[in-house]
Amino acid sequence: MTEQKSINQKIEDLNQAVEWFYGEDFVLEKAPDKYRSTVELAKNIQKDLESLKNKIEVINQDFSKEEA
Repeated sequence: MTEQKSINQKIEDLNQAVEWFYGEDFVLEKAPDKYRSTVELAKNIQKDLESLKNKIEVINQDFSKEEA
């Protein structure tokens, strides 16, 4: 069973991936693959945030209906 990471955990992973490019472990030959995976992670975070935003908007609409 694959455990889903929280958005915060994914952001921490993204930060670590970006730091790799500035760190002592940086290897030019690994940079293209690392860059691709970092971009994919960023896109995944963006998708998660968009989904969360949509859920919040639905909740707000529900509360607006109750007040009317």
